[in-house]
Formats: sequence, C-alpha cells, structure tokens
Amino acid sequence: MTAVPRRRGRPGLDLAAVLERSVELFNTQGFDATSMEDLARHLGITKSAIYHHVQSKDALLGLALDHALSGLETAARDVRTMDGRALDRLESLVRRSVDVLVERLPYVTLLLRVHGNSVVERQALTRRRRLDRFTAELVEEAVADGDLRPDVDPAVTARLLFGTVNSLTEWLRPATTHTPDELANAVTKVAFDGLRTRVGRPSGGGTRAAP
Repeated sequence: MTAVPRRRGRPGLDLAAVLERSVELFNTQGFDATSMEDLARHLGITKSAIYHHVQSKDALLGLALDHALSGLETAARDVRTMDGRALDRLESLVRRSVDVLVERLPYVTLLLRVHGNSVVERQALTRRRRLDRFTAELVEEAVADGDLRPDVDPAVTARLLFGTVNSLTEWLRPATTHTPDELANAVTKVAFDGLRTRVGRPSGGGTRAAP
C-alpha cells in the first residue's frame, strides 16, 4: 500500500501531519464548508505554510482520497492474482477491504462522502466504480459456480456487500477495541450467510449455510 508522503517544510508540520489533521476537519466540518483559513486555524500554522506543501485545498483532498483508494485498489489487485473459487476470492476482497477501512478510517470516511462536485471527486468516483465492477464480476462468477444464489442481481449484491463494509465508518472509531479480523468475521457472516446457496460451501471462517 502506498504511504502518505512526508515532506518537511515550514516549522511545525510535515505534509503527512498536515494531511492527517486536514482530513479530521474535512470529516467534522465538511470539505466544501472548510476554507483555507479554517485549515490554518485548525493546524495552527499560516496559510502560506499550507501552500508550501500543496497548491490548493483540492490538492489536499486528492491526496486524502488517493490514500484511501490506493489501499482498496491494492487489495483488489492481490485478489485478482489469487487462485481458487470466486466465492473465496470475493470473501478475501471483503476481508481485505475491512482491513483497509480500519487502517485508513478517516480517509475512507472522507472518500465515502464525496459526490463528484469537482474534478478530484469525479476522478475518485471513477476509481470507486472500477472496484464496484470488479466485485460484481466476482459475484457473477460465484453465481455461475453455484456458490451464491442466482436470484439477486450481481451489481446489487456487490453494492450490498460493500454497503455493509462501508457502514463501519458510521460508528467505528480509531480507538476501537475491535480487531480487523473480528470485524471482517462479523461482516462476512452477516453478508454471506444470506447470499450462499443452500448447498453452498462453508466460508473460510467456518460458517455454513442453514440446512
């Protein structure tokens, strides 16, 4: 996964710290409602110190969204190289996505709140749609394998799966005592137990469809 770049500049904060604390304010106050003056006050530095790191507020947003998306895209690339049944790869994608969400919670939270109001946001949404299509393709394969029920549209299933994953941002906090594995187990049990065919195979976590 790509790391947030660290660039030492004016006294006080490097780029990674500026980005981290800016994302805090964007999530609290809303990106559109946050001005560069607001950021400077929140960061405790001058606007010129912020401009030493980035050219604009949109540039900060782009870095933040890339940090979220790069983790999710790495998970998808890794899953693409896996062998085995589509259902196993789909579950792995969900688990890896939970890991990314927990690790990069503020950044993923911000990603889920963009609506395409700028070029930066539209580019991020395009990348998200590629991930959605990949998920839908795995669902289609799993249905063709007979492992997932065929009476739910694959695109809808993909959205429901990641709607469940993304719902963690509504209540999860950085200081949570829940481990990524615990959260991934909960998500996969809730999601896949209702999606498997009755003769479907048990999941990696050991759950089995009801007889």
